Amino acid sequence: MSEEADRGDDPAPGDDPARDERPAQSGSAAPDEAPALDGAPALDGVIHHPTRLTLVAFLSACDEAEFAAVRDGCRVSDSVLSKNASALEAAGYLRVRKGHVGKRPRTWLSLTPAGRQALARHLAALQDLVDAARGAAGSVGA
Repeated sequence: MSEEADRGDDPAPGDDPARDERPAQSGSAAPDEAPALDGAPALDGVIHHPTRLTLVAFLSACDEAEFAAVRDGCRVSDSVLSKNASALEAAGYLRVRKGHVGKRPRTWLSLTPAGRQALARHLAALQDLVDAARGAAGSVGA
């Protein structure tokens, strides 16, 4: 007899798939993407972080921007920008280019095509939430 049976404990959710009452998630949502409901676009977990959303939105308005301009425009510290740029680069949403202006090292950031598409999908998902809220508010008053 198992220790669990001796104590009368039930297995934790997820330990016994036959007993797990959580609904299985269907679809092919990316690991950092919330599952979409009714075919609506899903929020992107990588971009959804407030600092990353600010960074991606800032970069969406230009082809490329120097690190200091992005830092100042997004009102974050060097370390915060560096950490979030690395996360976006790892996701394939951001390109980092290093070079020199004269003898001074410089870093430029730009969105990749995948990053621009991810932002567009994320904004569409946010708009769908707004539309759903408006629809729900409209049906309450009817």
